[in-house]
Amino acid sequence: MVTRSTLDPIEEARARVRLRYLRARKVHPGISQIGLAAERLTRKSGAKKLPAVQILQRRWREIVGEKLYPFCRPERITGGKDGRVLTLRVIPQAAPLVQHQAETIRQRVSVSAGGDIVAIKIVQGALTTSEPAAPRRKKRPLTAAERQALEARTAGIQDSSLRAAIVALGAAVLTADDSDTSTPDSRPAT
Repeated sequence: MVTRSTLDPIEEARARVRLRYLRARKVHPGISQIGLAAERLTRKSGAKKLPAVQILQRRWREIVGEKLYPFCRPERITGGKDGRVLTLRVIPQAAPLVQHQAETIRQRVSVSAGGDIVAIKIVQGALTTSEPAAPRRKKRPLTAAERQALEARTAGIQDSSLRAAIVALGAAVLTADDSDTSTPDSRPAT
């Protein structure tokens, strides 16, 4: 053990005082605190703003798969503190098939809609809607000047199929009409 320090004795005394008061404090927040903060931030955004049934209706094809999708649709989610019950509208001919797959559907829906679906109620009847319509973006025609600018920028690419694909991508980007962005000609120069 070294009895004599090479450091300044005053600084060493200050360090001992600091250690006396800071020894048991955490240097960084634990991972659980970071996880809670992230959950608080993400809980209020994204698809969670929609009711659970609307989320299920939009993602129903992904949840049940291509085999069951044509035969059933989610109708509503009801329930209380013991858990929620998902009501499915099923065409009568496919009711036994859906009943057989009910536990698998329940597990998948629990993951998608919040984790507390305890049962599935099957209601037989005709499906009223075939599938939700996807929102379409408005397209405007590509001007000749924009087409020439695309061709000029991709002129240096030797592979013709790659150049055609890049021109098609550029045309799709330029013709997509976003209501919150301005047109390429009216953007300020950067």
